[in-house]
Amino acid sequence: MNINRRSWLGAALASAVAAFVSLASVASPALAQEKVTVFAAASMKNALDNANKAWGKEVTVSYAASSALAKQIEGGAPADVFISADLDWMKYLSDKKLVKEDTKSNLLGNRIVLVAPKENAKPVEIGQGFDLAALLKGGKLAMGEPNSVPAGKYGKAALEKLGAWAGVEKSVASAESVRAALALVSRGEAPYGIVYQTDAAADPGVAIVGTFPQDTHPAIIYPVAILSESKSADAAAYLEFLKSAKAAPFFEKEGFTVLK
Repeated sequence: MNINRRSWLGAALASAVAAFVSLASVASPALAQEKVTVFAAASMKNALDNANKAWGKEVTVSYAASSALAKQIEGGAPADVFISADLDWMKYLSDKKLVKEDTKSNLLGNRIVLVAPKENAKPVEIGQGFDLAALLKGGKLAMGEPNSVPAGKYGKAALEKLGAWAGVEKSVASAESVRAALALVSRGEAPYGIVYQTDAAADPGVAIVGTFPQDTHPAIIYPVAILSESKSADAAAYLEFLKSAKAAPFFEKEGFTVLK
């Protein structure tokens, strides 16, 4: 082989390698963007896990209190979709221009209930002036942190409306999420707790002993939106799936109300 031919082959090989590297650098991000990363309220775990199986594509979900998730998103945590357990934390991100406004919608509704360990559960009439402090008998009331965790905020609002908050405020065992509050009751560490009805249905260790009237607290709404920094090519399709008739049964089975 003469020198000119070797030089030509070497140049061609170098050109092919460069082209491959160039294509790889373009293709890799696209591949990475196919996955959808979701930050969702802890109370959605059972329903959303099952819905995601029906979606059929790769979804990574981080579950926690909406307040914690919103703060993580604000701090730059990479996510594509946010599902909050209340409107306040969605508005918090919206005000900071961290969500795509045209993708926001109200996905689900829920109720808050009073739960007790199953073996000790007796019906409680929840109404104006009901004596929750007497029911506790010196024990703790488990609930999400009343000033930040949505379930805790709803619970505090209901107890204030019913005239029961002042009597139990110092007995509250504040939890980092509604699921953490549920666990305290399920393990018998608290005689009563305030959680979503969907959480109570997911834990065989507790029983619902009373349901808070809907007019005692703000409407419980779970909004959903795509985040401004999302690069996922599938985020929009995933959002449509969550709002579809195919996904609805997974939410309804766990006790959510699907909002149309």
